Amino acid sequence: MVTTTKLDPSFLEQQKHRLTALRREILSIRQRQQGEQKSVNSELSGQARDYEDDAQRLAAVELQDNLVVHDDERLSNIERALRKLDEGTYGLSAASGEPIPIERLKAFPEALYTEEEQRRRETNG
Repeated sequence: MVTTTKLDPSFLEQQKHRLTALRREILSIRQRQQGEQKSVNSELSGQARDYEDDAQRLAAVELQDNLVVHDDERLSNIERALRKLDEGTYGLSAASGEPIPIERLKAFPEALYTEEEQRRRETNG
């Protein structure tokens, strides 16, 4: 049995707009970063190599990869939250079905779990 939320329809519409805007923003940033990376790679392709520069570039690439993984996870959560809005289950924990406090949804519109459940998930890996 799927339970539906009892959140105000105007709040749900506002959250849908916020989630859509967040998705658009993350995808836009990713596009810019990919363009910048292609530009840097083409600039460096004909230059003499310096090991220090390589080490700095590797560190920057590692950081960028970590950000991409975080963005991928956030995009996945945003997509799932948008599906939950369409299904009428937005605001209910994906784990327990318990209501997610509205304050948490305002702070993290893509939240899929209560704060306690999220902490447990992060602690347990």
